[in-house]
Amino acid sequence: MAHQITRPFERLTAVSNPESFIDEVTEEVRRDRLFAIFRKYGWIGVLIVLGVVGGTAYNEWSKSKEAARAQAFGDAVLEAMDVGGAAQRRDALASVASDGSQKAILELLLASDPAENRAETLAALASLAADASQPQSYRDLAILRHTIVSGADMSVADRRAALDPIAAPGRPFRPLALEQLAYLMIEDGKADDAIAALRSLTQDQEAPAGLRRRAEQVIVALGGTVDTVADAG
Repeated sequence: MAHQITRPFERLTAVSNPESFIDEVTEEVRRDRLFAIFRKYGWIGVLIVLGVVGGTAYNEWSKSKEAARAQAFGDAVLEAMDVGGAAQRRDALASVASDGSQKAILELLLASDPAENRAETLAALASLAADASQPQSYRDLAILRHTIVSGADMSVADRRAALDPIAAPGRPFRPLALEQLAYLMIEDGKADDAIAALRSLTQDQEAPAGLRRRAEQVIVALGGTVDTVADAG
């Protein structure tokens, strides 16, 4: 009887053991494959780690180098600005070594005295405005200033064409461009349109307080009324 009882158990063991053995072999194969993959491709992970560490170190070095470059540029500009007359200051500024956005800053500084030399001012601003390597904000400022300095030497249509893109939403000098566009309406004899545009500027939270005050003053000068008082400062 005992022999009859154990035979099914032996048959069960005989069935289960091979499955266990296969599982163990499969696991060993997986481990072997994993180790083989690691031996074959592990260097990629090492390179990634080295790249992250190296990138962090390079980033810190770059920041330090950029800070030193900016400091040297600032010192040179301040020294040039301390030179006597306007012509001497322009010559000193023109000799300051610059690259990238520093060049744009120098161009704006060189164009800061139109009363002394209007032709050079317009040339410097036009050069910066056309330089696609410079940040758009610098180019917008150069176009805005070029339009203002040019005045009646540029037609109203040409000035409007230059200012319209700068007055688009999201552009950094949008309120200033809108102010100039309102002045062009006055030149065109469209006082009512100018008053409406300036009144909108008095309530534009992106407009500086000084600009809003100017808009109010021009509205009053045109015979209009100001609905809300611009912030005092």
